[in-house]
Amino acid sequence: MPGTITVGLDGTDHSLAAADWAAAEAERRGTALRLVHAWVWQPLDMAVAADADVQQQWAAGVLREARERVTAAFPDLEVTTELLPAESVPALLSEAAEADLLVLGSRGHGAVVGRLLGSTALKVLRQAVRPVVLVRPPRRDGSAPAVGEVTVGVQDVDETGGPVLEFAFAAAAARDARVRAVRAWTVPTVFAWSPGSLYLADEAGGLESLERKRLAEALRPWREKYPQVEVVEHVEIGSAAEVLLNNGADAALMVVGRHLPGTHDLRRIGSVAHAALHHAPCPVAVVPHP
Repeated sequence: MPGTITVGLDGTDHSLAAADWAAAEAERRGTALRLVHAWVWQPLDMAVAADADVQQQWAAGVLREARERVTAAFPDLEVTTELLPAESVPALLSEAAEADLLVLGSRGHGAVVGRLLGSTALKVLRQAVRPVVLVRPPRRDGSAPAVGEVTVGVQDVDETGGPVLEFAFAAAAARDARVRAVRAWTVPTVFAWSPGSLYLADEAGGLESLERKRLAEALRPWREKYPQVEVVEHVEIGSAAEVLLNNGADAALMVVGRHLPGTHDLRRIGSVAHAALHHAPCPVAVVPHP
């Protein structure tokens, strides 16, 4: 559904944080907000009142609480809710394919890395064909980022990385923020060298100058499309994940790419996206691209 941001709710504080963030984003973009909860009756082997009616009432309450919360904060926002009669992962993937953006809650920082995202969010991220944002609960001190810029990792400088940059620039334009475009590079191995690459590096004035040129060229069409967005370009030698995280301390949103499955259907998030999802202090948008 064009012009819609969808939130997947599960009744936790993390999903309420996702609803809060998505409502503010929908207000900024002038889109509708859709709140969904996937529910099918699951008989419990427990001596408690957990029949279908009780579970359905609880599920409906999840949507009602979230709706009341976001409409109180944004009374003019168009908000719809739906209880989806399906398992969580396929239901959310179907929603993600139709929405402009799917927003989910993240469990935040914890001791066990594999438990930070939750199995549902992880499976959705690996398979979604549209952008997904994971939102952490608010900081305990209630503070917001000092700058509030949109930080984007730029590792693919050809046209395949276009969707990532387009998402970052559109998000920055919607919140009147600047884009910090971060590109990390490393010294190529001997097997990666060729006469052509040596010539390009020499013409650019060295490897770092070449990487700066590549980043500038990748950003050029988006600077032209969004002339009102201020851009900070950062090129640094080092690990891509580490460089990105070190430059995202003041970000209101971090944007990373994820390659869509290829011929072998490898559904991976990627090391940079994986690091951002687990360690970035702000919401993280994962944008699939070829």
